[in-house]
Amino acid sequence: MAGSVKRLLWYLVNAAIFNSNALLPYSIKCRILRIFGAKIGKNVVIKPRVNIKYPWKLVIGDYTWIGEGVWIDNLDFVRIESSVCLSQGAMLLSGNHDFSKSTFDLIVQPIEIKEGAWIGAKSIVTQGVTVGSHAILAVNSVASNDLNEYAIYRGNPCVKIKDRVITE
Repeated sequence: MAGSVKRLLWYLVNAAIFNSNALLPYSIKCRILRIFGAKIGKNVVIKPRVNIKYPWKLVIGDYTWIGEGVWIDNLDFVRIESSVCLSQGAMLLSGNHDFSKSTFDLIVQPIEIKEGAWIGAKSIVTQGVTVGSHAILAVNSVASNDLNEYAIYRGNPCVKIKDRVITE
């Protein structure tokens, strides 16, 4: 766990640079994330108004696109592999509360988004989910269970609607 000074400094940097309309080169944003402990690949695009909870719990592979308004609420580790697209307003939520207990305990689990996956605009991936290679979560859908590779999912909760076929 990062110290309170590091968390405070990240909160300020996140607000001023990432979760804002500031138009900085992607390379600078990636460098800042690396300074805070994130593992970031090459040619990663991070658009404006992206909110990242803890960069020291974040891995992003090469050629990945993080769209405007994405929220990576990574109370646990979030691993985003290469050539992934997180469309506008997508949310990765690695924590939730146990509503069955009077203490409302926090539950955190990692999220993994495999190579070539696409998380549609305004979609949500919840704690403990693995999105398979080249899977698609359609616009405004919610994934609370693992998504198979090369499959397209839609709805809340999402269901598989068909296979994804990629042609050259």
